[in-house]
Amino acid sequence: MTIAENRPWHGVLVATALPLRTDLTIDHDRYAEHCAWLVDSGCDGVVPNGSLGEYQVLTPGERARVVETAVAAVGGARVMPGVAAYGSGEARRWAEHAAEAGCASVMLLPPNGYRADERSVVAHYAEVARAGLPLVAYNNPVDTRVDLVPELLARLHGEGLVHAVKEFSGDVRRAYRIAELAPDLDLLAGADDVLLELALAGAKGWVAGFPNALPAASAELYRAATATDPATALPLYRRLHPLLRWDSRVEFVQAVKLSMDVAGRYGGPVRPPRVPLLPEQEATVRAATEKALADGLR
Repeated sequence: MTIAENRPWHGVLVATALPLRTDLTIDHDRYAEHCAWLVDSGCDGVVPNGSLGEYQVLTPGERARVVETAVAAVGGARVMPGVAAYGSGEARRWAEHAAEAGCASVMLLPPNGYRADERSVVAHYAEVARAGLPLVAYNNPVDTRVDLVPELLARLHGEGLVHAVKEFSGDVRRAYRIAELAPDLDLLAGADDVLLELALAGAKGWVAGFPNALPAASAELYRAATATDPATALPLYRRLHPLLRWDSRVEFVQAVKLSMDVAGRYGGPVRPPRVPLLPEQEATVRAATEKALADGLR
């Protein structure tokens, strides 16, 4: 089956939070259960080892086992690991590991150890594409200092290196420019708080954070938004937005994990250098989650 016929990055793909015990070791049994629960709750797949999964502070052995745990829990077709690394060779090796584990695609940041120029970005994606799995580019210019602007994305797509982009710039206007320059490049909403805007602009998927806590409501929102059903989507979006906007804040990992705890799931602690939320931040996230639950959102 060709990539055009089989695009596993379509739908709601949850950038999974990683359950850490109090001693900060990974609870793999709990992680497997969480991945299965997300799919059972209406999500289409999972993205381990993304920023929300704290991949930067995992050992290579931990990082590999997280992918293998997700595949065992929900099947490789539903798992799109993040394969970001400082070096292109290392990122390619993570993509090769994903292929060996049975994954159908991977998500890749541009070089993130320095402000790479266009030639370096293209070479980076070309090297990782050698692993043989379809690449979904991840544009996060705030964190990486490298902006995959529509013109650069069109070049990467035109050279057969990327097939979709997780767009996290927050600039929803880019959706239309991307569609003009690369009509076959799939746009994925990358920030929770612009999901509706990007869905209406033609997004084919959502690499999402807050479905970790409220997967059924999030899946309902995505389906209504992509079906152009504003009567359903807009009220639900307004109710969820006090939580969704945390996905674009520095403390997004802590916020998602706290929301999971409040919702009766296990979020747990974060690894340093992240630190717990400030009391006022915790109160805000807790109140927003409790209100969503009181409104019947799950």
